[in-house]
Amino acid sequence: MSAYGQARQKPGWWVDVALLAGVLGLFYGIVEVGRGMVEPYAPQSSMTVSLDPAVLPYYAGRSLVRMFLALGASLVFTVLYARLASRSRMGERILIPLLDILQSVPVLGFLSVTVVGFMALFPGSLLGPELASIFAIFTGQVWNMTFGFYQSITGVPKELREASRLYGLGGIRRFFLLDFAYGAVPLVWNSMMSFGGGWFFLAVSESITVLHRDIRLPGIGSYMAAAMDQGNVRAMLYAMVAMVIVIVVVDQLFWRPLVAWVQRFKVEQTAGLDLPTSWMLTLLRRSHAAEWARKAVFQPFWAWMIAGRPRSRPRPSPAPGVKKGVSAAIWVMVIGVIGYWILRGGLMVAELGWKELLAPIGYGCLTLIRVGAAVLIGALWTVPVGVWIGTHPKWSRVAQPVVLIAASFPANMFFPLITAAFLSLHISLQWGSIVLMMLGTQWYILFNVIAGASAIPGDLREASDLMRLRGWRRWRLLILPVIFPSLTTGLVTAAGGAWNASIVAEMVSWQGTELAATGLGAYITRATTDGDWPAIVWGIIVMAAFVVAVNRLVWRRMYRLAESRYRLEV
Repeated sequence: MSAYGQARQKPGWWVDVALLAGVLGLFYGIVEVGRGMVEPYAPQSSMTVSLDPAVLPYYAGRSLVRMFLALGASLVFTVLYARLASRSRMGERILIPLLDILQSVPVLGFLSVTVVGFMALFPGSLLGPELASIFAIFTGQVWNMTFGFYQSITGVPKELREASRLYGLGGIRRFFLLDFAYGAVPLVWNSMMSFGGGWFFLAVSESITVLHRDIRLPGIGSYMAAAMDQGNVRAMLYAMVAMVIVIVVVDQLFWRPLVAWVQRFKVEQTAGLDLPTSWMLTLLRRSHAAEWARKAVFQPFWAWMIAGRPRSRPRPSPAPGVKKGVSAAIWVMVIGVIGYWILRGGLMVAELGWKELLAPIGYGCLTLIRVGAAVLIGALWTVPVGVWIGTHPKWSRVAQPVVLIAASFPANMFFPLITAAFLSLHISLQWGSIVLMMLGTQWYILFNVIAGASAIPGDLREASDLMRLRGWRRWRLLILPVIFPSLTTGLVTAAGGAWNASIVAEMVSWQGTELAATGLGAYITRATTDGDWPAIVWGIIVMAAFVVAVNRLVWRRMYRLAESRYRLEV
């Protein structure tokens, strides 16, 4: 019996029937939902969102299609970007700082540019606003995945890289058989967290109010936003119940099977005794159709990946001069695009006076204090809880859906209720916004810690048990060194998420009562609502400068420490 699978039982015909019905139903739903995404649309027309609970299944389907399209785009970007950044020192020096800057740009900043661009690209069609919404969700998902996968690639043990060279693995084969496989476990957990992070900005991306435009796309996020605008508590409860159902279904049918399947890529000398399981994965293993697909498609592809495709003649390698010329052309293009946007942004910022230039810097210092407090407070409970879930697979079967619901549920939907509590308790949003930031960003730390803890090799845990390591000694000698790279990634993405969350945490409202904190997030929110382009650009530049400075001074040093001292060798 395999360590990662059970002996196949005699499959029942009903398994294939249920699988076929599920696939057909899925395709039908995608077609129906996709039809609504390309309807005619005029920017002058007003789009209303119905609060009838009967429309929630359709709205949930629209939101799920956007979420999974953004997730697919995020996965492609993650693989290409992380691989390019890890292959050369020049790529690391340019692409990783650029990733820091992109992570720091708030979702409203992307929406300000993309809404106009996509609507101009698809005039008279709802596809323009839909693509802008998907792109906004993409920006809420991709940075955590890219940082996590890049950290995994740079942490591949030297012995495995030497073995891949001895076996003649190169290019795409070495990437999939070594880099991608080694980073599979943290990539799945980071993708799960990023998918949950996309829900956080769902209301912002589906109910778009930028540059004096009010666009409401059908979805759970816009349903919640409309319910909050009207103060309809019953509709808010309907939306919460619908979102919980959607999150549980996606967890059971997608994430849970993926978590159980990806355990085969875990690096350890001995097989795990208690591995995550999934009833959906068990059904797939008993299906004739799934077995046929595995033998007809996946097994030949995997055999080709391992053995390589035979060639009658060796492929000539490009001349060194040609290879350098292509690389230089790519970097010239990248630098040219960056320089163009810097020049264009500089011309806009030049319209501001000195006082308008200095004020956002002071706001940024206040937001920096709130971000640091939110990350620190969030880490105090997420690290021990994440280690406990990651090292106890039996309990994680119960804890994972609960944590996923808590992480995926948009915390900003609770902001109006929390605002009402702040008003009744006379708590200033200057400090209360720290709690609001933490609600949306602490999950990045938790999921990265879970990924790091679940990747602790079983042989190391057995050795620590034999050495009777308990309490702080076990944490100091085993747990913290192993999870340190994942914890660093969690802290980096949590800090970036906190900066992004400041745009909704430093300015909240409930039934006409608005609270605002003095900070950079509130500054960008006001500028975006007013359509003040110079202020938008300058606010984004200041926020990016703060994020990059912190990453350079703090997080990058922790990354280097993780690569040099806490690399897991086999």
